[in-house]
Formats: sequence, C-alpha cells, structure tokens
Amino acid sequence: MESKRQQKFSRLIQRELAEIFQREVPHLFGGAYISVSVVRMSPDLGLARVYLSVMNAKDGNEMLLQELRVNTKTIRHLLAQRIKKQVRVIPELVFFLDDTAEYAAKIDKLFSGLDIPPAPEEDEEDDTYTR
Repeated sequence: MESKRQQKFSRLIQRELAEIFQREVPHLFGGAYISVSVVRMSPDLGLARVYLSVMNAKDGNEMLLQELRVNTKTIRHLLAQRIKKQVRVIPELVFFLDDTAEYAAKIDKLFSGLDIPPAPEEDEEDDTYTR
C-alpha cells in the first residue's frame, strides 16, 4: 500500500515523464508512441518503477525497452530539470513494459473459448429457505 506521499510523487513523475516522451525525446525511439501507464515509488522515493505502454515500435517492444534503458540517464536528467524545485532527490528510473492490455485480451480469449452449460432451473416450489 502506497502512502499519500508516494502517490503524489508517482503522479508528478508520471505526468512529467509523459511530457518528456511526447515532446522532448520522441526522436530517440523511432517515432514510437510511449505512454506512461503507472509509476510505483519506493517508500524512500529514491526509485521509480515506470510501466510503459508502447505503440508503433518499429523493432518491437523489447528492443524499445533496451533503447529506453540505454537512454535512462538522459531521461532522468530531463526529469530533473523539470522537477528539481519540487523534490529533494531525483529518483532512479527503472522501465518496464505494461502488458496489462495483452494479458486482458488473453484472458478474454480464454473465457470466450469456454463452453459453460446453462444453470439448472430452480424449482419454484422449493421451500428450503422458507420457514
């Protein structure tokens, strides 16, 4: 369970990273559209786990994730320029791919493939619950 402080810091980091990915560094990632799904902060606010959704990645999501990790220092520096007056410590950034949509689609496909027989009709005269 995240504290209010962690949640507030997470929202700040998420908002600023989204701006950075959209406006300042899209050229680094070959025109891929990167959105920040979730940011989870460590209790000491020194580490930010950043979950990203990616669309239009030319070389695939894994290659883009590697490219992100190579450019983490640059991204962290841009983040520092934006939030340095609001925070004491600029957190380390660790990037992950957010596969929630893929997972949900896989579960939906599993459910649609199930053959569930209809429930048996209940006997109207069943007085099990009446006294």
